[in-house]
Amino acid sequence: MKKLFCFFSILGFCMILGAQTVVVRKFAEVKNPSIFFKGIQGNQDFSNRFASDLKNCGWFEPSNSPSSDYSVEGSVSGSTANIVVRDPSGAAKLSFSVPLQEGRAVRAADMAVDHMLKKIFDVQICNSKIAFSAETGRGVKEIYYCDFDGSNLVKATSNGTLSVEADWYCGKASIIYTMYSKMQTYIVEYNTLTRRSRSLLQLPGLNSCASISPNGKFMAMILSKDRQVELYVKEVETAGMRRLTTGKSVEASPCWSPDGSRICYVSDSSGRPSLYVIPAGGGSPTRLPTSGTEAATPSWSKDNKIAYSAKMGRNYTIALLDLSGKEPNGILVDAAGDWENPSWAPDNRHIVCSRTLGGKSSLFVIDSQSRKMRQLVNSGSNMSFPAWSQLFK
Repeated sequence: MKKLFCFFSILGFCMILGAQTVVVRKFAEVKNPSIFFKGIQGNQDFSNRFASDLKNCGWFEPSNSPSSDYSVEGSVSGSTANIVVRDPSGAAKLSFSVPLQEGRAVRAADMAVDHMLKKIFDVQICNSKIAFSAETGRGVKEIYYCDFDGSNLVKATSNGTLSVEADWYCGKASIIYTMYSKMQTYIVEYNTLTRRSRSLLQLPGLNSCASISPNGKFMAMILSKDRQVELYVKEVETAGMRRLTTGKSVEASPCWSPDGSRICYVSDSSGRPSLYVIPAGGGSPTRLPTSGTEAATPSWSKDNKIAYSAKMGRNYTIALLDLSGKEPNGILVDAAGDWENPSWAPDNRHIVCSRTLGGKSSLFVIDSQSRKMRQLVNSGSNMSFPAWSQLFK
């Protein structure tokens, strides 16, 4: 049985497979700097979260040796946490403070570790979240979200139907997703702060795969209002809309370039699902060179890499395409199962995706440099369509 991507399984479209050369991605040995955590005195919750973030951020190798590349210590005084980062000689490399409000130890620790990452590597990741769909009953999936490490799980929706294809609304603490009812599909926004929802689009036919532009003003999505499944761009808060594709092919899974000038999407116009890029204002699409016999569900990083799901034989895996030409392209994951729906972390290094094995789907975080991976949420529920947010303010 051919595996279909995104919403194609719901619509019942069939794909024609072709042959394509497989490129195995070569990885240089990646060695993170070692770090020795001495602890933060004065607030155990802050100290525990700080240690957890150092482990899960993926940029350090925790160590028990005081002679590590870095050592960290600190103390909490009143509403301020004071942190010192030292080199192997004991000299202070970095000293800073973060505000610590009552009951907000986790957020303060996330901010503190992100401050370290910014100063040392010019990246941040801890103050971000991951949204996804989880199966809660027969034919029912709801939207959930959690912290970057899988903690603090929150159920966002209770629609009692199929709520899938979560993505984050750029510039807002909101999740957009597709909700399927018996008679209609909707593109919905859920605000994680107010816990309120609103419908963004409910035109006749299919409304799905919504993706908000980096400036938060436009929404790329897949509609079938003209009896063809096509790619559209719409101003989020107005009725202004542009159709970008035409023809009998089926489109899916749009995502935006970092500058918002282009959109990568999936189309079967070549006879099998492949990746294409088109100007956001309209124009001629360009097919991208990808691995495998199918390419689906792309995600575009801020440093111009596209992660996607590539079909290799009977299964899907995660592959990378670096449009800047700085890193090798090809297959990222060689483990068993179907690996799908990748989404980049704000550090442009880590990817969250779904893995289906033995009939169960779970979420994993993959280090695109070392290929190390960890399970995000340990749950018996089937989970899919993960989406990593940008940094929360």
